[in-house]
Amino acid sequence: MYTRLLEASIENYLFRGRVIVLYGARRVGKTTLVKHILSKHAQRRTRYLNCDLLSVRNALQIEEAAVLKAFLGEQDLVVLDEAQQIQNIGRILKILVDEFPEMQVIATGSSSFGLGVRTAEPLTGRMVRLELYPLSLAELAGDAGYSAVEPRLDFMLRYGAYPSIINLSETEARVALDELVSNYLYRDALAFVGMHKSTVLLKLLELLARQIGQEVSYSELGQALGIDRRTVITYIDLLEQCFILFRLGAFSRNLRKEVTKSVKIYFYDLGVRNGIIQNFAPLSLRTDIGSLWENFCIVERLKFLHYRQKFVGQYFWRTYDQNEIDYVEEADGMLTGYEFKWSPTAKLKEPADFLQAYPGSRVEKIDRSNYWRFLLA
Repeated sequence: MYTRLLEASIENYLFRGRVIVLYGARRVGKTTLVKHILSKHAQRRTRYLNCDLLSVRNALQIEEAAVLKAFLGEQDLVVLDEAQQIQNIGRILKILVDEFPEMQVIATGSSSFGLGVRTAEPLTGRMVRLELYPLSLAELAGDAGYSAVEPRLDFMLRYGAYPSIINLSETEARVALDELVSNYLYRDALAFVGMHKSTVLLKLLELLARQIGQEVSYSELGQALGIDRRTVITYIDLLEQCFILFRLGAFSRNLRKEVTKSVKIYFYDLGVRNGIIQNFAPLSLRTDIGSLWENFCIVERLKFLHYRQKFVGQYFWRTYDQNEIDYVEEADGMLTGYEFKWSPTAKLKEPADFLQAYPGSRVEKIDRSNYWRFLLA
């Protein structure tokens, strides 16, 4: 079992009078993590409840403190796994935290629209929100450092970093990813839009998987799918809230010729992306290695910043005359741009317009030889 970086944050928030809500995609390791935390507190009275079970859902849907306490018993620490399955979960959690402040509740959910929307208002000021992603480079490295990551890089770019997949053979990984993509990953989104619309949602995912690192047009996607632009945006919102993909917006402050409203789409896990389009070819044979590398560096940077609680603005930058930077961070008023090149011999062409428009900014190249400084240091 890998030590998850989020474990320390969860421990830090325990028994401080707030519900801990842990989000993350299905199969990302939420259940393993919360059960591990329960095992560390074996001297306390603890209970784990799987809210996928009908009996648990029925028992926890009654909004009465006495009834809830009778079901849960005298507990110090309670985990409600897949809590989005409880229809009135926000009000239930509010009752628990208000009436039984000595009881620490951890609620997990595989979609933020399922759990987040229903907990946002009832738990204002009473909730800590945390997100768990597929394994990060730092989690894979552990105490061994960069040397433990380098041999896994090829595998991660092709098969991703889900905890249940990272140590499999290539054949086993393909089977596991096929099961994940086919049966589990977008279960929440499909339930939300209705099964009769599942073909459109899955086709949208395939189109987006083929456009990683490119600016996407909602209108063009809609035309390809036979749906309107607003529906495309709604579906992408759902996929984002299921932690399958995320959007990166354009940065613009000074130049009139800067692109302002475009977005790029990236996947939280490249194994999932490759599974959607059924392409696990060796890196040496791929025509999309540049896009894979860009997606990999950006999502690993997202994990790096999130787990260290570093808050920065994240964008891409482009002008209408095709000057561009793959990724830009804004921290304390300072801008740093990053260009991602798989080959260490690839040259960096510094974007003069960007550097002139934003004095004090800089641009760096992240390639196969120095990525660990950007993602592990």
